[in-house]
Amino acid sequence: MNLIAPINGNQRLDEAAPLFAALGDETRLKLLVRLCADGPHSITRLGSRLPLSRQAITKHLEVLAQAGLVRSARQGRERLWELEPARLGEARQILDRISQKWDETPGRLKDFVEHVELVEQQA
Repeated sequence: MNLIAPINGNQRLDEAAPLFAALGDETRLKLLVRLCADGPHSITRLGSRLPLSRQAITKHLEVLAQAGLVRSARQGRERLWELEPARLGEARQILDRISQKWDETPGRLKDFVEHVELVEQQA
């Protein structure tokens, strides 16, 4: 499997590493689920169900923002954070592509074994 092949035109799998690194943390996943289910939230609202400081939540949101998974906009005195659904779609495309490669593997293995058996019978 070529891990650096283009995924959808110009994005490469090696460029997707920050996306999956951001998704690889339980707290960040909880924040994403909350934003996905309930829409935009302030840090205060996001933190109301998590045993974390505002600073810790902010750091997690910044990692998610750097990965393109969330964005923020100032509304009055607060900053509201919301999900970037397109970036989650990209993650799904990557996982679907990897899954497709895995699904093809048994067929290639079967072909290989049949080829080896044929060669052995002819020898």
